[in-house]
Amino acid sequence: MSAAPTTATRSRRQFLTLLGISAAAVSCGTATASGGGSGRSGGQVTTLKYQGSVGAVTLAELAADLGYLGNLKLEWVGNTISGPQDIQSAATGQIHFGGAFNGAIVKLASSKAPITSVISYYGVDQEAFSGYYVLEDSPIRSARDLLGKKVGMNTLGAHSQALLDIYLSRNGISKADSAKVEALVVPPVNTEQVLRQKQIEVGVLGGVLRDKALAAGGIRPLFSDFELLGKFSAGSYVMTKQFVKDNPDTVRTFVSGVGKAIEWSRTTPREEVIARQTEIVKKRGRNEDTATLQYWRSYGVAGQYGRIEDKEFQLWLDWLGERGEIKPGQLKAADLYTNEFNVQGKG
Repeated sequence: MSAAPTTATRSRRQFLTLLGISAAAVSCGTATASGGGSGRSGGQVTTLKYQGSVGAVTLAELAADLGYLGNLKLEWVGNTISGPQDIQSAATGQIHFGGAFNGAIVKLASSKAPITSVISYYGVDQEAFSGYYVLEDSPIRSARDLLGKKVGMNTLGAHSQALLDIYLSRNGISKADSAKVEALVVPPVNTEQVLRQKQIEVGVLGGVLRDKALAAGGIRPLFSDFELLGKFSAGSYVMTKQFVKDNPDTVRTFVSGVGKAIEWSRTTPREEVIARQTEIVKKRGRNEDTATLQYWRSYGVAGQYGRIEDKEFQLWLDWLGERGEIKPGQLKAADLYTNEFNVQGKG
């Protein structure tokens, strides 16, 4: 008799099932966002539907506020619950672009979803990183100490779980033992509280939520993605291939604007970036708390103007191949993205 599946195993299966549903929806032709309901100019869409994030300002929103999107307008249709959900919505045509961890993009592309990545929108550097935190008095000091423990993260099958797997593997933990580490979904805004209440032993915290939790004290890092992999772009905005084909000028304007916003955030004093983000959140009138924006430090994008490199997908192609979630050689990194519309970042 086979052993009963763990919670983590069941959760991973649920995640894969979601991806399968998304791919099926794409194959059934359910795309709607590229239809005639959106603003158009010269036959191309000029109003882009997208999902936002509570209390945060995405690079697309920043680009729009800075006036970098030209005649393009953004239409907010709600907030995303996770990167995989966001790109599934883009693949099925509910929105025009979505962003996710590059490994999630690989997984969705392997399910025949007709998507392509057009620009990096978040990454990891010495300022923008995700740390795996435990309580100050926790007995957890090493990878082996994680066996049998609960690790809270924003979503399964994405960035946080990938880095956890890499950490365990690099520290000599076998696949069989790695399965004993229970990855659980915990909304980022609740992770600190759930960790302090000891409902989980490890919490993944990044960006403003990380710095806010550290400022309160009582927690310490076990490891971080920056320590493991250094500086790299970790996620991309995707669009459907059909949308890119039908709207090349729109895509070029969008990518150009987001690229400019990336460089603006790099070269502008941090206090000014935070002030601009705070103003954006207040103007949109969604009754959001702006306090956490004070901890913003970087979007973490590695490439100039957000240009994408093969290595930023190859790492996850290898990871998913080792996990048996895609077939070795099924996809090539170069087929998952295009820099065609990112003329600013050349060279």
